[in-house]
Amino acid sequence: MNDSNETNETNEIDNATRDLGPQPIAELMTQLNLKPHDLVEASTEQLTHKMVARAMKGRRLTSNTKGIVQRALNKASGGNYKFSQLFNY
Repeated sequence: MNDSNETNETNEIDNATRDLGPQPIAELMTQLNLKPHDLVEASTEQLTHKMVARAMKGRRLTSNTKGIVQRALNKASGGNYKFSQLFNY
């Protein structure tokens, strides 16, 4: 039974380090009246709805994925947003 409890505690710690809460990109997309589909449609790279949802929810993304999302947002909005304006990690 202890092994199970240790596993659950480890999973909670892992989730806490991966789940960083709502990100600035989510509010920005609301202000710009953009939906995740708008970013997927604007992207010329392999961007999925799931990647955009994870970016907005605050799941930790790789630098490569953050770049794909950033470029798609810039293309869809006509803006020139930087990582620091979209993500707080």
